[in-house]
Amino acid sequence: MPLACALGAEIVSIDSMVVYRGMDVGTAKPTAAERATVPHHLIDVVDAEEPFSAAEFSRLATAAVEDIRGRGVRPLLVGGSGLYFRAVADGLRFPGTEPETRGLLEAEAIALGPEPMHRRLRELDPVAASRIEPSNVRRTVRALEVAGVTGRAFSSFAADWERYPPDHVRAAGIDMPREVLHRRIEARVAAIMPGLLAETQLLAERGAGRFITSSQAIGYAEALDCLEGRLSQEEAAARTTRRTKALARRQLAWFRRDPRVRWFSVGEEGGIGALDGLIRYLGEEREGA
Repeated sequence: MPLACALGAEIVSIDSMVVYRGMDVGTAKPTAAERATVPHHLIDVVDAEEPFSAAEFSRLATAAVEDIRGRGVRPLLVGGSGLYFRAVADGLRFPGTEPETRGLLEAEAIALGPEPMHRRLRELDPVAASRIEPSNVRRTVRALEVAGVTGRAFSSFAADWERYPPDHVRAAGIDMPREVLHRRIEARVAAIMPGLLAETQLLAERGAGRFITSSQAIGYAEALDCLEGRLSQEEAAARTTRRTKALARRQLAWFRRDPRVRWFSVGEEGGIGALDGLIRYLGEEREGA
């Protein structure tokens, strides 16, 4: 928020979960007051039970960026989804979808569980399988869908993702000591767990339980297991913490591959400690995201 205000920018979220309405607690979604202060885009786009793909996100986010620039304002991409960041910043595209094929694969995933689906992917496309967490049913299903629809390995579409055009974006990342990051994750999970359980109950009553299970949305999947008696609240919190730490490692590894990202070191104070440096760095170039 302070960075966007200082730059006179509008925020385009590149988070894969804040697009879903009703998923507020577990995603640390910006509050109504924050969104009234600085315009935010790609938040509350669809209901949690509705299908939504990375390709659809890319289309909507690219349109938002073009609209913001067309009004003479700067778009500021904010979030931790490396896939969505590259799609918007570099205009990369995704293979199409086929609802019937995806539906059959999702039904198999529900019947068989994540590990057999991931084993099938390892046989078809070991490169893609090595990049997807075995418990991430949604991404496994997507990779199998692409292989079935196109006849090509999902990983074969990734060639463009290894190129980082230097003139497309000015990017910055926050580099926090691991022990500090882990403490913040632990504290946040402990603080949100009661609210997350209540929110997940509402989502399940609305019919989003199947989505939560198939997407393995961190925190929500554990909360649903707790509500349905498969985990205690303490076990749900512990698993959410472990998965969040693992996600943070993968996100950092993804962004560290991008040579355009300039890293700003911070301590206990978090990103606010790098605010002045971020303003100077990102303010140097008024063109681009």
